[in-house]
Amino acid sequence: MRQEREELESRFAPGSQKSVVVGMSGGVDSSTAAALLREQNYSVVGLTMQLWDQRRMRDADPSAPESVEGRCCSSNDVYDARRVAEHLDFPFYVVNYERQFEEKVVRPFVDAYVAGRTPIPCTLCNNHVKFDTLLRTAREIGAERLATGHYARLEFDPARERYLLRRALDLTKDQSYFLFGLTQEQLSRTMFPLGSLHKEEVRELARKYRLPVAAKPESQEICFVPGNDYSRFVDTYREAYQGNPDGGEQGRAGEIVAPDGRVLGKHDGLHRFTVGQRKGLGIAVGQPLYVIALDRATRRVTVGDDSALRARTCFTRDNNWIAVESPCSGMRVEAKIRHKHVAAPATLFPDAELVRVEFDEPQRAITPGQAAVFYQGDVVVGGGWIEG
Repeated sequence: MRQEREELESRFAPGSQKSVVVGMSGGVDSSTAAALLREQNYSVVGLTMQLWDQRRMRDADPSAPESVEGRCCSSNDVYDARRVAEHLDFPFYVVNYERQFEEKVVRPFVDAYVAGRTPIPCTLCNNHVKFDTLLRTAREIGAERLATGHYARLEFDPARERYLLRRALDLTKDQSYFLFGLTQEQLSRTMFPLGSLHKEEVRELARKYRLPVAAKPESQEICFVPGNDYSRFVDTYREAYQGNPDGGEQGRAGEIVAPDGRVLGKHDGLHRFTVGQRKGLGIAVGQPLYVIALDRATRRVTVGDDSALRARTCFTRDNNWIAVESPCSGMRVEAKIRHKHVAAPATLFPDAELVRVEFDEPQRAITPGQAAVFYQGDVVVGGGWIEG
């Protein structure tokens, strides 16, 4: 590793504004971002993060799905990223962040599901691995910037003396929701070359540059969960690596109840449910029912009709502010409570470590563990994690 680092350091002139590390996932977006930067005469080094040993869950659960190839961070993606780097003629390395990824992403993911929350591992990865560990590695080898294939825009606002994070021009691909946790320091060292492009334009550029991944489909699933089966992953991980601290299935079992407390059925773990869920409840009462609350203390899953899912208020914790130093009480924003949610008008009321979010109209399925991200127009004001 020392020899590799010395070789990397030799690539960059210290403090050069034209030196950039590109975080390469092996997909068309990060590959096209690298090609654009090469065309702009940046000195580029490609780094792919080794985040998770895909064999671990197969060893722990031999009946698990055979493969998680064809999604973010698989071995095929590493191969594709290397091919792109060779095609564009810049150095490429794989950096091992498995320990950090397990500590900052996988364990919190598992613990959140067991606690009745619905986590966002991609945001955790952005906050604690991609724009933290990878950015520090970039600085250590002499690169001033880190570039990724995210669809978002960045600019410096002299009036505010702050870097602003904006939605991408292609709103169908906008990823600013997942980036709300980035700090001013991280934003000052980051580049999003695709933020002003539409996906079709990116595909066209990939063909223009003759990238070997130009026709590669997009990954949709979480990189470390075989078969996208969250509950199975949680069961296997806790048994194999956490020793079933709650006593296994019996310790996770609980009741499914109506809002008035009537017991409608049994379940074998809160991690099998999320707020708003309708299918797979394991009960039949002759009418559509939805999960409206999960209680870790009692291990109860409360179900009810659709109207019970609607609320005008939620609280967020661990808030991060981008466009402002801190919000004033009564600040007007549009708030997204999940990635596909249409941002809704709301008012913010900060109080100590929490922010109370008051929506103008009731919102459906406000889910603990998800993020509430606050916008003013296309600017990300900040965001936080929704409290239960």
